[in-house]
Amino acid sequence: MSTLIVLLPPRDPAVPSQEWQLPDLPFVLLDKSGRTQRAGRSALGLLPRATSTVLMVAARDLLMMPATLPPLRGPKLRQALPNIVEDQLIQDPQTCHIAVDPQPAAGGRQVLAIIDRGWFRFICEAFSAAGHRSLRAVPVTRCLPDAPRAAPSPDPETVGAAEPALAGAGAAVGAGTSARDAAPGRNAAPGAVPDAVPELSPEVVPMVAAVLGAVVQTAPAMLLEGAVESGPPRVELAIARGAQGEGLAVPASAVNATLAALAGATPVSLYMLTEMPGNEPSLGTRSPARLAAQVHGASPLPFEQLARRALTCRFDLCQFEFASQPWRLDRATLRRLRLPVLLAVGALVVAIVGANVQWLMLARQRDAITTQMTELLLNAFPKTTVVLDAPDQMSRQLQQLRVAAGQLSPDDFLSLADGLARSLPPVPVNGIAALDYHDRRLDVTFKPEVKLDPDFAKRLSRNGLNGAVDSNTGKWTIRNGQ
Repeated sequence: MSTLIVLLPPRDPAVPSQEWQLPDLPFVLLDKSGRTQRAGRSALGLLPRATSTVLMVAARDLLMMPATLPPLRGPKLRQALPNIVEDQLIQDPQTCHIAVDPQPAAGGRQVLAIIDRGWFRFICEAFSAAGHRSLRAVPVTRCLPDAPRAAPSPDPETVGAAEPALAGAGAAVGAGTSARDAAPGRNAAPGAVPDAVPELSPEVVPMVAAVLGAVVQTAPAMLLEGAVESGPPRVELAIARGAQGEGLAVPASAVNATLAALAGATPVSLYMLTEMPGNEPSLGTRSPARLAAQVHGASPLPFEQLARRALTCRFDLCQFEFASQPWRLDRATLRRLRLPVLLAVGALVVAIVGANVQWLMLARQRDAITTQMTELLLNAFPKTTVVLDAPDQMSRQLQQLRVAAGQLSPDDFLSLADGLARSLPPVPVNGIAALDYHDRRLDVTFKPEVKLDPDFAKRLSRNGLNGAVDSNTGKWTIRNGQ
């Protein structure tokens, strides 16, 4: 079973839904044994097909938060989720898709992942229309490496200098960036908390952050060849705090200061995504080499390692109405099944027509044989006025002729008795207790002391008779065997 793993770009909040487009997407194709078959960057319609497809959803598109859920399941839980997170969102919760992490969090709570329903539906329908049937979507923050047990704490001097650097980062973003992208510590997920501040917990949860490359523009004008984003280069920053995660877009030069401000005294592990398919070396300000030079202390994170960790993530965002249903008959499935369905319908029509033609042929043969038997009966017995069953009437007429000529019928009493006498073994004269003839059969009852040999039935058969014995009464029933 092959698996296709794709990294999705975040949604551009400035682009209306009717203009949503997906750029070339980086992917990794694994075979059923887990070996890499292909890796690259391709448009959605040209992505290789696989048995299952795993989508890594951008951290900026998700708002992850713990919540205490009521004991509900299925549609009832889906109806209750918007009311649970309503106070934490700016966006209308009814326009958000809310997924529930199957792994319980601390304190009996569960982590919820909230994403704009329109954007998530656009992604799922786009991949389904492209022929990817079995879809899974996982948060990219769940694909980051695990936090080490002992991580060095940030430098106090760096923490002290973080606030001026953050102010400069906000100014560098400019008016062309939404407030959601400019505010550090806030997700670009729909409806982030207006004054979102990381919740303090009694345990220090190590922070894992990863720079996932330069911000990808998804606006139609920016997708045109030759279009270049103005301003300083910004990068996608994904942050994982245990089971929770968040994402933001910051200038590349402000990554370290932003992490220092968000982490405080929390240990931070910083990674930078490397070996990204399609990232050829270039001299631009957004080249991987230039971005790496502006981020200090980042360990390399190969794209294939990030993709393989997506396979082990159990948090599937495709829940409720987005649950994967390969048997669902949508337009893409109907297009693929059009030829097999037409062939099946054609075969069924041919079978029905063939069966009816054969029935008509057999009916004509039956009518011809019936007519022939009726003519034969009327020719042999012209006085027959009504023909209901020609074979039966012919047999009865022949039987009447035998009786009139003094001939015995094979199923008459004398004929059956004669065959029985020739088939009997040596038995006493008074060995037969009863002899009864009715309905053209002969019932013979022997006395208890009479023992018949096993060849009695064979002798009856040689004399043209059929014999059967009743095991309960010992009575033999003898009929004409012809």
